[in-house]
Amino acid sequence: MDSPAQKTNTVAGLSGPSLLPQRISLSGTVLFQAVVLFVFLTFLYGPVVVKLVRQWMSDPNYSHGFLVPAGAGFLLWVSRKAWMEEPLEPTTGGLVFIVIAMGLLVVGTLGAELFLPRVSLCILIGGLVVYFAGWRMLHAVLAPWLVLFLMIPLPTIVFNQLAFPLQILASRLACGLLELLQVPVLREGNVIVLPKMTLDVVEACSGLRSLMSLITIAVFYGLFFERRAWMRWLLVIVAVPVAVFTNALRIMIAAVLAQYVNPDLAEGFFHAFSGLLLFVLSLVALAGVQILGNQLARKRMAT
Repeated sequence: MDSPAQKTNTVAGLSGPSLLPQRISLSGTVLFQAVVLFVFLTFLYGPVVVKLVRQWMSDPNYSHGFLVPAGAGFLLWVSRKAWMEEPLEPTTGGLVFIVIAMGLLVVGTLGAELFLPRVSLCILIGGLVVYFAGWRMLHAVLAPWLVLFLMIPLPTIVFNQLAFPLQILASRLACGLLELLQVPVLREGNVIVLPKMTLDVVEACSGLRSLMSLITIAVFYGLFFERRAWMRWLLVIVAVPVAVFTNALRIMIAAVLAQYVNPDLAEGFFHAFSGLLLFVLSLVALAGVQILGNQLARKRMAT
């Protein structure tokens, strides 16, 4: 006759020891695969990430890049309840993303080009999600995944194509504002000529830096504080003229200070401080657009 301990072992043998090693083995296999994948991706994309971070640190036009992965991670954490409830449905469909990503990495590396490998990294992340968790999981984390593309600096050729027209537009708008204030001014391209000095609206003053930063903030603002899709799109769209106008306002303020106070105020600390102040004003304008949109929506529902 079996003792109670023996009976316990017999029952445990059906549900405990026979399954416990399998679970440990499975967990060990998954952990080993994760480590191998991490090492492999570090080898492939380590240099890409290092160069990307260095550009964020050295290029003021893309300093907002630090905000993007942090914001994406926080967005992923906030929405964890939704995507953690999704069943894991691994599919080989993710290989399409992975193959495309590998192709972009190879082409970008061979061509000594930075943009394609960085895009490749973002595409690869989506492909891995699909491959290991399925399409429904990618849909659940779609917003955190897509915003990662905002951390990628524009190709130099695209940046230059955008910067110069913005320089001309900023110069034109600033001159218009100065004329409204009856300040004597003459514009020659991107050069603003004042009686006391000449202001050259260089690439750094094109407004592209504030434009990209404000668009990034508008995207995160909409994702965190707004549920309506149309309002999210409206915030992003409004960010463009707001950034352009505030940049022109900044140039106008610099011109007024240079003309009537001190030419040295057109650059240095005061110029940088005015840029920061007007950027905060841009954020207030975005919040105002949302408030106005909410009021209009309430009135529409009331009628």
